[in-house]
Amino acid sequence: MSDVLEVKGLNVDLSIPAGILHAVRDVSFSVRKGETFSLVGESGCGKTMTALAVMGLLPRSATRRAEKIRFEGEDITDADDTRMTRIRGARMTMIFQEPMTSLDPCYTIGDQLEEVLLEHRKVSRREARERAVFLLEKVGITAAVSRLKQYPHQLSGGLRQRVMIAMSLMCGPSLIIADEPTTALDVTIQAQILSLLVSVQKEFATGMILITHDLGVVARTADRLAVMYCGQIVETGSVREVFRRPLHPYTRGLMRCIPIPGKTRPGQKLETIPGIVPTPIGELRGCPFRNRCFFARPACGAEEVEEIWLSPGRSYRCILRPDDVMEGRAA
Repeated sequence: MSDVLEVKGLNVDLSIPAGILHAVRDVSFSVRKGETFSLVGESGCGKTMTALAVMGLLPRSATRRAEKIRFEGEDITDADDTRMTRIRGARMTMIFQEPMTSLDPCYTIGDQLEEVLLEHRKVSRREARERAVFLLEKVGITAAVSRLKQYPHQLSGGLRQRVMIAMSLMCGPSLIIADEPTTALDVTIQAQILSLLVSVQKEFATGMILITHDLGVVARTADRLAVMYCGQIVETGSVREVFRRPLHPYTRGLMRCIPIPGKTRPGQKLETIPGIVPTPIGELRGCPFRNRCFFARPACGAEEVEEIWLSPGRSYRCILRPDDVMEGRAA
């Protein structure tokens, strides 16, 4: 299966009054056609910043560096705004985190959906409207024709998110980036939106990057994942491999925080990861997780921690051997 996106050595730095904030550090991954690849981690670990860097939507205070960003065989590492504008919305789209504010309140749903197709394809307004109606029905919105005349404030959060999914499909993209698409929705609607995302992604054979902090969502929807911590990817692999045998101490800590049906008793206190995420400002050295890690030793703060590849697509970033991590001993 061919890669629709390949990212290698991505770095994003932000200039702030306190110094240089290293938001993304040496991040590499790929997304295959028709698969769901998930970026997982705590808030502030660099997931969204990674996606914005790929899309070319970083704030002006940010500086992006990368060895390679390749999309559908095209090198877009140094693509200018004009070139990226032709790609964004047409071949690469993004579903943003907050459905309540992602749509323009001054324009109808129909105007906003049609604009995407009219901007990137040589079609008539009638064809654009027909496409909008088709996709609204595809994402489960009833009375689609009448919905086109409504404004965002007339729709619930779940309906707005469905509109955003339809908008992302208007031009038949090769890659969809879904940035925590269920965060602002209630539990019932979350399940519906996730099921919808998976079904349309499979139907249209679209690659998808799913950004989330919810491992339950990953287990239900993703094929492969990368766990991020403090701007770095600390573990990658298929969902089955990582859930069965998490290798990085941070990944293991995340797994221990999940309640297990049949084992976790009602009212039982869940595990936590002690400490807080270190600041990514200024010079960074050693493993950023060492102050929260049960396996930490002096070498963790002195050595540059390299990524260890166990097989193609399976890696982790730690000085410990896999057996040491799994058996719970610090070598």
